[in-house]
Amino acid sequence: MDAPARSHSPLTLDEVRRVAALSRLALNEEQLEAARAQMGAVLGHMNTLRQLDLANVEPMAYPSDIANRMDDDTPRAGLPTSALMDMAPDKAPPFVKVPKVIAGSAGSWGAGGSGGSGGAGGGA
Repeated sequence: MDAPARSHSPLTLDEVRRVAALSRLALNEEQLEAARAQMGAVLGHMNTLRQLDLANVEPMAYPSDIANRMDDDTPRAGLPTSALMDMAPDKAPPFVKVPKVIAGSAGSWGAGGSGGSGGAGGGA
């Protein structure tokens, strides 16, 4: 006779519900159980890492010895305007037209200084 499978997660379902609510996730009971098992596995792995002897391990900022290439900041000739105009898909010489990347209407940075209405934290 087989016993029903039990999760050996260190988390309770209420804790998983709380994490889901903080993450703004709407999980059904089956998904809560799956999340509980997954979070338990992550916590178990963290516990394994906590047991490692790191006394003789030097702290590091990056996992490799790669460093940024820092060229001298010396002025040099740029791309001629005529060459740029030849490559531009949309142009208004001597300018290159680009798609608008900032949402909102003109003047959205006016009085109030919030950059428009709504957005995160806009409620009372």
